[in-house]
Amino acid sequence: MNVNKGFNQRRKRVRAKVSGTKTIPRLTVFRSNKYLVAQLIDDEKGITLASANDMKLGKIGKLGKKSADRASEVGKTLAEKAVKLKIKKVVFDKSGYKYHGRIKTVADAAREGGLVF
Repeated sequence: MNVNKGFNQRRKRVRAKVSGTKTIPRLTVFRSNKYLVAQLIDDEKGITLASANDMKLGKIGKLGKKSADRASEVGKTLAEKAVKLKIKKVVFDKSGYKYHGRIKTVADAAREGGLVF
């Protein structure tokens, strides 16, 4: 039995509807038990325009241990990079994850940073 059946179904359903362009890229989020990664992707060319993750943001002492704080910092960092690339609009790809917790925190922080989706 496939343990990730619901996850894979949600992932396929979201990706069938969501795709990014150079002017309106796809903001996708990947989370593991330890780290969180967010990327802006141009699906027409198949390239990553910008990315942010909590591995490169600093030591645990600087950001704190709370995963919500780290997720918020990832969202803000990605929004700053997008603004530098003159990107304001994105489409959000939650990658099969439910919209709560760290995923929601990244989205909220990206909105606060100036992205519209």
